[in-house]
Amino acid sequence: MALRARRLAMLGLGSALLLGLIVPRAAQAEDVWPSRQITMITPSSAGSGPDALARAMAQRLSEALKQPVIVDNRPGASGVIAINAVSKAKNDGYTLLYTSASAAVVWPAVGKSVPYDVMRDLTPVAQTAAGGVLLLVNSEVPAKNLQELIELVKANPGKFSYGTWATGSSGHLMMEWLKGRTGMKMTHVPYRTTTQMLTELSSGVLKIGWADPSAPVPFLRTGKIRGIVISGNTRAPQVPDIPTLDEAGHKFNALGWFGIFAPAGTNPAVVKRLSDEVNRIQGSSDMGGLMANLNFEAPPKKSPEQFREIVQNDLTTWKKIATDSNISVEN
Repeated sequence: MALRARRLAMLGLGSALLLGLIVPRAAQAEDVWPSRQITMITPSSAGSGPDALARAMAQRLSEALKQPVIVDNRPGASGVIAINAVSKAKNDGYTLLYTSASAAVVWPAVGKSVPYDVMRDLTPVAQTAAGGVLLLVNSEVPAKNLQELIELVKANPGKFSYGTWATGSSGHLMMEWLKGRTGMKMTHVPYRTTTQMLTELSSGVLKIGWADPSAPVPFLRTGKIRGIVISGNTRAPQVPDIPTLDEAGHKFNALGWFGIFAPAGTNPAVVKRLSDEVNRIQGSSDMGGLMANLNFEAPPKKSPEQFREIVQNDLTTWKKIATDSNISVEN
């Protein structure tokens, strides 16, 4: 009886040792990132230009990481729906955010009740695109440069209005900042879409407007609208004749951009791997060609720390403009 008990004990000990060997290996396999599908949430609508950027990056990341990276479109509420979802997601590296600066740093500067704090609830991973916004006029407007436009508007107070793609957009805040510097007086006209605004600008219904770097290019080629300046300090590849705000004497370095974020607390090793892969992709010729075709600057290659600094500085910049211009928008 005692011998049988000892045999059972030995069997139990052997099983325990065997489990001890198996479980850690299984746990280690689970810890290897990535071991399954990654979801990249974006506030962009399916089929839009920003959606195309997200899908181009997702496809290349899938190839680099040897795991599927799918795009999950969650548009609406100026990006709040998508960003809030990622801010509350599990920080295991399998849920990412692909977003624009407008949603990540401009809207939090003007929204009254944003349910997240970008710097607290998200981890910046990599900047994927950068470019200024364009100040445009109808071709019948006599001003050919920024100084002439400022003088024209100041000589006709209240006569001109300007359009952007939304209240609280970067174009809206850019013009309010410029108005504050120059003394121009104009009314803001928010449109539902950039295309609608550009159509009315081309027809002459609207005389002045701001737009992202990509959408106006076909309209500019018709000759019905004219570019005055682009924000930032780098001219756009598709319209190199349009000077920068810096060149026009008004330094403003908060660019429009797109980037990838992870939930706060994501393993730094995962963040670094993602950043390294994105930057390798950014250096490829096909990505450079894609950015040039969309009228963005050359693909940026930033470390997570550098991107984090950009996000923080932009949040500060846009918040100050919104406060100084008394711009506040209900979510």
